[in-house]
Amino acid sequence: MPIRKAVFPVAGLGTRLLPATKSQPKEMLPVGCKPVVQYVVEEMIEQGLDKFLFVTGRKKRSIEDHFDDDPELAVRLGDSAIGEVDYAAAGVEFYYVRQRRPAGNADAVRQAREFVGDESFAVGFGDTIIASPRTPGVVGRMMESHVQRGAAATIAVWEVPHAEIYKYGVVAPQGEADDDFAIADIVEKPPVEAAPSCLAVAARYIFSPEIFAAIDEIEPGVGGELWLTDAIRVLIQRGAEVRCTRLASDEVRYDIGTPLTYYRAFADFALADREFGAAFRAYLEDKLA
Repeated sequence: MPIRKAVFPVAGLGTRLLPATKSQPKEMLPVGCKPVVQYVVEEMIEQGLDKFLFVTGRKKRSIEDHFDDDPELAVRLGDSAIGEVDYAAAGVEFYYVRQRRPAGNADAVRQAREFVGDESFAVGFGDTIIASPRTPGVVGRMMESHVQRGAAATIAVWEVPHAEIYKYGVVAPQGEADDDFAIADIVEKPPVEAAPSCLAVAARYIFSPEIFAAIDEIEPGVGGELWLTDAIRVLIQRGAEVRCTRLASDEVRYDIGTPLTYYRAFADFALADREFGAAFRAYLEDKLA
């Protein structure tokens, strides 16, 4: 059965980006001329997915508004484009469920149990952009591997500097870690000296429905939250196949989690803008001179 559904956990508080996120979701911060979450949705559409569930929370209503049709705006603009996919024409469907209190990314995914039913599904964090010039992109490659291997979970990973590995979920490969490989373990935010590799989770997953029973078994971990890494460890301990797909060298992960990472993402996408990128580059060169 082809994978058609994706889940977007977007209920996080975004406290590291205060005060910008005091009254708006961090997923709605603009990067260039689009909000962060729009890039994530368009990435999934490009990989053939068309049924999307947002796991929202308090102060996240603007995400729902953003993906609604806007007849008044359409009348005012006429035939002018507003810079997004025609979701209705693309057959894309949006659904929403609320996570009543932030309890970790595993709890957010658990809210999707009824939505996905007995199908495998993708998970994309709404505050992380993966820019890829490739076809298929990393999610497309993950889906191919997941189906072909009959995996319970397939995880996108990227190589990070050893000194920064404590910030991420980290995998322990089984043998050679090539473009697609099985793992023996995964751990959330390990101390640098105890990290099993420098391959960090890149905020994209494919899960079979087995993940829900695994989430039900775990206890709160780092920070008192329920973590997907702990649920994935349950799958591994049960003998299930868990695999990873590497980001390619020309694919870039942007985590919109701190002011500095946000500034970097905004600058890169602004410089790549077809209409205004050259003028923005000239401005920066003049400013830095």
